Amino acid sequence: MTTPQAKEAKSKQKNEVVNDFSMTVATMNGSGSQTSNVTLLRALFKMGIPVSGKNLFPSNIQGLPTWYTIRVSKDGYLARRETHEVVVAMNADTFVADLASVVPGGAFFYGDHLKFEITRDDISVHSFPAKQFAKESGAPANLRDYVANMAYVGVLAQMLGIDMDKIREALDYHFDGKEKPIALNMSVIDASYAWSAANLKKTDPYRVEAMDKTSGFIMADGNTAGALGAIFGGVQFAAWYPITPASSFAESLSQNIAEFRDKEGQEGKTYAIVQAEDELAAIGMAVGAGWSGLRAVTSTSGPGISLMTEFAGLAYYAEIPVVVWDIQRVGPSTGLPTRTSQGDILSTHFLGHGDSEHILLLPGSAQECFEFGWRSFDISERVQSPVFVMSDLDLGMNQWMTKPFEYPDTPMDRGKILWEKDLEKLKDPWMRYKDVDGDGIAYRTAPGNRSAQSAWFARGTGHDEAAKYSERPEHWENTMDRLTRKFQTARQYLPEPVLETQKGAKVGVIAYGSADPAILEARDYLAADGLKVDYLRLRAVPFNDTVREFIASHDKTYVVEMNRDGQMYKLLVLEYPEMATKLGSIRKYDGLPLSALWVKESLQAEEQK
Repeated sequence: MTTPQAKEAKSKQKNEVVNDFSMTVATMNGSGSQTSNVTLLRALFKMGIPVSGKNLFPSNIQGLPTWYTIRVSKDGYLARRETHEVVVAMNADTFVADLASVVPGGAFFYGDHLKFEITRDDISVHSFPAKQFAKESGAPANLRDYVANMAYVGVLAQMLGIDMDKIREALDYHFDGKEKPIALNMSVIDASYAWSAANLKKTDPYRVEAMDKTSGFIMADGNTAGALGAIFGGVQFAAWYPITPASSFAESLSQNIAEFRDKEGQEGKTYAIVQAEDELAAIGMAVGAGWSGLRAVTSTSGPGISLMTEFAGLAYYAEIPVVVWDIQRVGPSTGLPTRTSQGDILSTHFLGHGDSEHILLLPGSAQECFEFGWRSFDISERVQSPVFVMSDLDLGMNQWMTKPFEYPDTPMDRGKILWEKDLEKLKDPWMRYKDVDGDGIAYRTAPGNRSAQSAWFARGTGHDEAAKYSERPEHWENTMDRLTRKFQTARQYLPEPVLETQKGAKVGVIAYGSADPAILEARDYLAADGLKVDYLRLRAVPFNDTVREFIASHDKTYVVEMNRDGQMYKLLVLEYPEMATKLGSIRKYDGLPLSALWVKESLQAEEQK
């Protein structure tokens, strides 16, 4: 016979939602909440649960609202979720809106120093004495506001079932094993955990339990991954100017290069990292370093790209290798500097005045940021042209569950560079801009080459094959035609698109970059609703034949991207005008990462037209 208590327990278990929800913490910028939030994220990851974390923060230094959302997904989905099942409110300015954001049946936690009337009876509501825990921790007065955030870590750990050992491991990682800050923060977590167990009753269905779905993965942000990739790709020179959201790329480069650079048999530094006075100076230095034979990089965002226009044009026309990381944010103008976007595609592809076009690499994960960190140098030196790596704020600054980084599997490709012995073997005099192989790429030399033949003059003005100044029309057209030919040659050196197919699909989707997680998840939902969708993820511009074949093989292909004007859609229409009617554009440009729900509903709406 089943007892009433057993029936109640069984009913509760049946209604539980395990490892499938989002929780959002609302605080103020500069309050120190990032440590608490990342501790939760890493603890869940260490429990083997797939997670992703997204920080929505203001563009000021301190005081304005910020939200951190952790998505917990047993199915491994990493895209932003539009619903908020668990919400923690620590900011009076957004309390009312945060309370309203909780889905019916969800859970709302708040510090009891926030004196607000709770107007909802369809959710679970819990307050906790965060300030009290901070005061009792013994923390100095100037640190109490920071450690107070650890109170919600303890409360959530107890109420959701987060492993406390994993929380300590996460703190140990964050503080690099320093016992004093670990002990201070852990004391608040322990106190709030014990208090929660004694004083709060769980009435919501959301909880976590250990899984084994993060084995073989790491947590990383795209900017750090890209910087590490550049280091392993042999970067020798970097110049940068601070700008959100690109600064952490150069900072990570500076923090890690000394540790990972091979020092065996070397004396002194083999690299230089310079903080320039502005973006114009930064790319100028990088172009100069590229001309001198160094592997050179700079990082910036949209406003910096605008300032780099003239030097980018110089590098394109003078044919100088250089890598530029564009961590995209919302424009135009200052725009929304702490929101994400894919709005620099057209402007960067055609950056410069006159006829110019640039290679774009489009990483879709932190792992690919690492890969493109080193591969971009190979491509740039092989093609002798700027290469722009088009990341964005979401990919660059947020923590992602990703495959471990793989050491470059091929030797460095320095491209067509001639040294003394190479020049001695030539039957005809070497000319810097002469295409001897028919691929549009000439041979170059670098300073330090002692051969008398190696000298050449780099200029942004008209020149002939020997790099001599010329205004003759045929010289100008010959050079521009060769640059076009070189751009076509570049296709063979670029990363291939990634294809995801379903048998019988007549509809295609093309996307790129950080839109990838939302597309992958939306495809599952669409298939469940009876709409099969093939997916091609672009990884580079210019396109290769795989893209043409994908568009041609589907009745309709939708280009999904995060900008107002459908910039990648327009590039595809320019490339394949004969198939323009087979292409459609789906766009979102509110500054937030794409959600699978929006992608699903948008595709269904287009198909119903």
